[in-house]
Amino acid sequence: MDLLADYRRATMFFETGDPSGAARLLEPIVAAEPGNAAVRQLLARAYFQSAQLNRAEEHLRELVERDPSDHYAHHVLGRTLERLNRHTDALRHLRIAAAMYATNDDYRTALERVETRLGGTR
Repeated sequence: MDLLADYRRATMFFETGDPSGAARLLEPIVAAEPGNAAVRQLLARAYFQSAQLNRAEEHLRELVERDPSDHYAHHVLGRTLERLNRHTDALRHLRIAAAMYATNDDYRTALERVETRLGGTR
């Protein structure tokens, strides 16, 4: 197995709109290199894009646990929880992401959407 070639193919699949194909290629890479955050992040994004939200959550929680300062992982975890209709859980991660990267409009918009959904800024 050529992990680098498979990663590049998975990236191409993801970028061309085939997140399920990307996930199929990335799963064995994550199994072979569980500490590789870049591969795990792309797999989580592929799961998110293909609506495999529980799988995305699992990998995003692993990323956040390993690196609590990863604002992007917090943001995508928050978005995943939002899509799972777990807005209270999502709020925490979206707030963390927005606090770490206050100039990111996507982070702010997601946070405001969930706060509005919950009826304020709990």
